Amino acid sequence: MDISRHVFDETSTDFDLVLVGGGLQNGLIALALRRRQPALRLCLIESGPALAGNHTWCFHASDAGPEDAELVAGLAEHNWQSYRVLFPRLERELATGYSMLSSERLAELVTKAFVGAPGSGIELNAHAVDICADRVVLADGRVLRARAVIDATGPERHELLSGKSGYQKFVGLEVRTHTAHGLTSPILMDARVEQQDGFRFLYVLPLAEDRLLLEDTCFSGSKELDYDLFCERIHAYAEEQGYAIDELVRAEKGVLPLPWAGSVPPHHADQPIRAGYGGGWFHPVTGYSFPIALRIASFIAKSSIDQLRAEGLTSLRSDQERQMKFAYRLNKMLFTWFAPQERYNVLERFYTLDEGIIRRFYALQLTGIDRARVLVGRPPRGMSYKAAFLGRNVS
Repeated sequence: MDISRHVFDETSTDFDLVLVGGGLQNGLIALALRRRQPALRLCLIESGPALAGNHTWCFHASDAGPEDAELVAGLAEHNWQSYRVLFPRLERELATGYSMLSSERLAELVTKAFVGAPGSGIELNAHAVDICADRVVLADGRVLRARAVIDATGPERHELLSGKSGYQKFVGLEVRTHTAHGLTSPILMDARVEQQDGFRFLYVLPLAEDRLLLEDTCFSGSKELDYDLFCERIHAYAEEQGYAIDELVRAEKGVLPLPWAGSVPPHHADQPIRAGYGGGWFHPVTGYSFPIALRIASFIAKSSIDQLRAEGLTSLRSDQERQMKFAYRLNKMLFTWFAPQERYNVLERFYTLDEGIIRRFYALQLTGIDRARVLVGRPPRGMSYKAAFLGRNVS
C-alpha cells in the first residue's frame, strides 16, 4: 500500500496521541491501540520516506504473554518450531518457537490500521524539531497538538556512553540460492567461524526453500563497520556451507550500543513519554527489543491518555531497571573480562543452561534464581582473573 504522501488532512493538528518515530516501538503501539481504543485520534510521524525502515525483527514464542497472542500472531511472516545454536564444542537445538517480522510487513499492517480511522493519520518525511509533552513542532513550522506525546526516536542517545559500551555490528544479506538450501529451522548463532573483532557468529534464517537471510554479527568494542568486509565474509560462509547464491534480494546493516551502564530516565509530566531503544527500553546484552516493545505497547493500549500523561511508563520502569542492572553486569563481564577472541566462550557456556532460563533471558524476565544460575559454576574459558578481581580490563 503506497503511503508516500500523508494519509490524513494536513490541516488536522489536534490529536489524542502523537507518536514520534515510525519504527518497531510505535508501530506496535499503534496496532495495539487500534485494537483496544479504536476511537483515539492518533498521529504517527516518521522522519524517513517509509515506516519501519529496513529491518528484520525476530522474536521467540515465549516473548509474548497470553493477552498479546492475537496481536503477535498477526505480525509473523515466518514461523519455526525450533532453532539451533552452533559453537566449537556445543551444538544444540532448542524447542522454542521462533518468528520473523520484516519492515515491509510492519509498515503494511500499521498503514492498514490507520486507513479510514477518523481524525488519525501518518505522515512521512516529517522532521520533528521540538518534542514536548503536549505538542510536536515540525520542521515545516506546523505544530501538532496532543493530549500526550510518545517519543520513540531510536538508540542514538546511548552514544553518550563512550567507554562504557560495546557494540553489536551486523550486515545481513537476503539472498536467493541456485538450488534448495535444505535448512528447515533457523540457526541463531553459528560461532564456528573465525572469531574476528570480538564475538562473531553467523545468523541464518530460511525464508523459503531457495531464500535465506545470512547475517554476519560481531559483539565488538568498536562501532566502526566495514560493510564490504562483512559482505565478503557472508559470501565465504555461504560457499563453505554449500549455499550457491544466485541473487541478492535485500541488504541491511546496523550498529547497536550494548552498554554496561545507564538507566531508564524517570518520567515527568511536563515531558514526552520516552519509549523504544532511545528511552532505555531494550535488552542491553543482545540489543533485542521486541519483547520489551511489546510489553510497552500492551501497557499503553490498556491505559487512559490522562494516566499516560501523568505517569508515563513508571509502573514498568522498576522491573526494567532491575533486569537491566543484571544485564549491564553481564555486558561488563563480556567486554572487559574476556579478550575479544575468547568472548564466544561466554555464550557457549550460556547455551548449556536450562531452556526455560534461555527463554526468560531473551524476554528480559529473569528471576532471581535464574540470575544465580547464569553466574554460578565454573567460569567460561578464557576469563581474565586480573580483569575480574583487580579491575584490569582486557583490551
